[in-house]
Amino acid sequence: MAVRVGAAALVLGTTTAALPTTAAAAAGQASAIAGRASGKPSPYAFADGARSIEGATSTGDAALLEPGEAYKSALPGRGRVSYRLDLDATSNAYVSVTAVPSPDTTVSVIDGIKVTVQDAEGNTCSDDTKRFGTARSPHPVAAWGMREISPNRPLCRKAGAYYVSVERVDPDGDGSSPDAWDLELLATTEPRTARTGATGAPEVWNSATPQPLQGEPEHRDGGAGFTGATPVDQGVWRADIRPGQTLFYEVPVDWGQQIAVTADLGSSESGGTGYTSDALELALYNPARGDVADVAVGYDGDQKSRSLPPLPPVDHANRYSAIAQVSAMRFAGSYYLVAHLARGVADSFGDGPFKMTLRVAVRGEPRGGPEYVGEAVPKGVFEVSEQDREAAAEGVAAGADTAMRVLAVGGIGTGSALLVGLGVWTLVARRRSVV
Repeated sequence: MAVRVGAAALVLGTTTAALPTTAAAAAGQASAIAGRASGKPSPYAFADGARSIEGATSTGDAALLEPGEAYKSALPGRGRVSYRLDLDATSNAYVSVTAVPSPDTTVSVIDGIKVTVQDAEGNTCSDDTKRFGTARSPHPVAAWGMREISPNRPLCRKAGAYYVSVERVDPDGDGSSPDAWDLELLATTEPRTARTGATGAPEVWNSATPQPLQGEPEHRDGGAGFTGATPVDQGVWRADIRPGQTLFYEVPVDWGQQIAVTADLGSSESGGTGYTSDALELALYNPARGDVADVAVGYDGDQKSRSLPPLPPVDHANRYSAIAQVSAMRFAGSYYLVAHLARGVADSFGDGPFKMTLRVAVRGEPRGGPEYVGEAVPKGVFEVSEQDREAAAEGVAAGADTAMRVLAVGGIGTGSALLVGLGVWTLVARRRSVV
């Protein structure tokens, strides 16, 4: 079974939209485009072909997650659900869980999702939490769990069954509604290295806050999910974003490279007044969809700008750091930028759209990575290929056919593009496949 971890984009006149890979997804994307046109936020786009799976209330009934396979599930308003991983004694394993509350639900300030991984004896291998923040705006958020084979981690090294538990952080908090949330799950595996390397994180790296990248913005709309994330490379990228909407981008970052991102939110055109805390949230996720860092921008109608904290160059040894932001920069591949504009912005400044600019810098020359024994699942998830770099430069998924590239680079009228696009979307090749 194949799972596409990359992204696709099509330029519609001056607008770029994420490209699905099947007829069903094409219809969903057309609906999303229509939603944009009507002023309504696009829904989250689940991975094409995601398998439905039910979370168990007991680990004894937990269904198996196959690495490289995308799954769709649900999280009840209260209680936890569990899934199973069957792992060997040599590979690192990661599982990312994206929670997708309905746009009509309500959440508390500290509400969010918690993911825990335990072994068969009940030992906790990892836990991670992702919250919505003070804007209390429901939107897709992802937390990850892991089973690492490491000299620094004596537990969770045996082959056997491991359990992934998912729960809400604050289901009974002030303002939280008891609605069930949709979930998207993706497990990945990373093979062991041929040689034993450093067992400590690099101590010296350029941690100075970089100057935001300058230049004339190029319009490139974001995708509606991780799988449909729009590829971008170093540059200044402009998009329209509406209150309640979440946009997804992916940036190839190779071994030895540093990523730095600044988000600008343009001034309001409505003339309204007020203030929304954490109005624009920008989050960075690594190739395993693990949370790296985030930043939030309060909004009072005037232009605002904030940058992600300085992050180290991608290095296999970063995983040994006690600092979560450093540890998450542990492998090369596609890093995901997820931008969300709080729905509360509409209360003071209208439905928009608002002008968002992402200033993306990728510094440093690529270098060789670790020598892995075997391949990751999905194949290629922890590497950057020439096709990935071309996709990021063009805004078109690696593997897209010539017709797609002509449309993306040359641009055609929106109406014609929709008609042509619905016919050819089903021909777009998948970018990652499990061997």
